[in-house]
Amino acid sequence: MPAVPAHDRRFEAFDQLATMVAVVQPDGRCLFANSAFEHVMGLSRRNMLRRSWFGWFVESDLLAETVAAVARNEFATSRLEAQLHRPYLSVPGPAEPLQVHVIVNQMDEPGATVIELIEIEQQARQGREERALEQVEANKELIRNLAHEIKNPLGGIRGAAQLLQMEVESKRELAEYTQVIIHEADRLQALVDRLLAPHRKPLVVGDMNIHEVCERVRSLVLAEFPRGLAIERDYDASIPDFRGDREQLIQAVLNIVQNAAQALAERRQAGDARIVLRTRIARQVTLGKQRWRLALELHIEDNGPGVPEALLDRIFYPLVSGREGGSGLGLTLAQSFVARHQGTIDCESEPGRTLFRITIPLP
Repeated sequence: MPAVPAHDRRFEAFDQLATMVAVVQPDGRCLFANSAFEHVMGLSRRNMLRRSWFGWFVESDLLAETVAAVARNEFATSRLEAQLHRPYLSVPGPAEPLQVHVIVNQMDEPGATVIELIEIEQQARQGREERALEQVEANKELIRNLAHEIKNPLGGIRGAAQLLQMEVESKRELAEYTQVIIHEADRLQALVDRLLAPHRKPLVVGDMNIHEVCERVRSLVLAEFPRGLAIERDYDASIPDFRGDREQLIQAVLNIVQNAAQALAERRQAGDARIVLRTRIARQVTLGKQRWRLALELHIEDNGPGVPEALLDRIFYPLVSGREGGSGLGLTLAQSFVARHQGTIDCESEPGRTLFRITIPLP
């Protein structure tokens, strides 16, 4: 990233923000653009300062009028919607302009305004991430309460069944009934233990590489589904090692990939089932209201039938499953493991394409 010119060092604190920020004069001359603006535009700061700032926008007349009015002290602040020209942008997407929310504020410097741009999609994504983090905490509380309510009577039921079994040993048919009770009590106990395990087990933190995690998961799933399934790699080799619990992240990724492979049953029979493991670096990421300069993104994409729309908002809830016979715990546990690494999981799905995105900060 180019150094901030000496006369602009008073603005360099804006580089710490995850949103796009620029200092602009009423005539469109850009005095400063922060690093997030550079990243989104795909241009160096030096290049951006040489051009009229309004030239980046579609139908910029209203924006220019607003900036001039704020600079003249007609308003202390003003908000509006605008569109950034897509051809200039480094962010992926269709050719349509990028929709942004614009906040124009006064500055102490005469005639200058500070302008913040927030991608409308980014606003929605941050809202989803905040709701997901709240959901993780709600899930933990639900699981603890559920486990408490189940475990206490469960021990009594099993104990009573064992005593009853001793009384009816001579009657084979009745003994079989008590065995059913004991077996089902043990199954429920195992379920409760699975629910509580991730919250009890401490993190075993060490240096790890996300691609080692992906390769381990890939080998396990291909061994489980040897026919009709291809797991493709699309790795960014520049992603550095980071500190984390390797086993918990393997389990989180494995749960998602196994779900994808099971959802691809029909395509596996046809021989065209495909899962893609893709890693990328994300910059200027906000996770849980904390800003990170770098984060890794792991995309798990499949060409299956998609998540039913009715389940899409609830797939990380415990005991919610879109598959017959599913326990509804795989994604809940995956979300819990990732959250313990200060990360998030989100899902996009439509028929023929489902994408799970795991984002973990890189300190």
